[in-house]
Amino acid sequence: MPSRAAWRVCSVPGCPEFTQRGRCDDHRREAEQRRGSARQRGYGTRHERDFRKGVLARDPRCVCMDTAHDHPAPCGQSSRHADHHPLDRRELTAQGLDPDDPRHGRGLCPSCHSKHTAQAQPGGWNA
Repeated sequence: MPSRAAWRVCSVPGCPEFTQRGRCDDHRREAEQRRGSARQRGYGTRHERDFRKGVLARDPRCVCMDTAHDHPAPCGQSSRHADHHPLDRRELTAQGLDPDDPRHGRGLCPSCHSKHTAQAQPGGWNA
């Protein structure tokens, strides 16, 4: 059965278009173009080879300790995401640090990674 999500006005101020999601199709497309591809954002071969592989080898289990989200100790699920922490990729680059160094990351399960991303970027990926 199809979803019955309510129609609402696009979340971009001044846009009169109705959508069942946050932004209308045109504004969603514009946001994706501004965001750029993963490669353009710095997630290239070196990121895969050095950062992600190194973090997940060091942290095969999720190391998130988040008392605000139900678990005060590491949840222990299998890590699938290499997350920059405590500084994000942009902050590391701005400080002249190597964002592909595994020391600047932690292994997270999909659930903890999603919760952290929603908390750290409440305005969405383009905030």
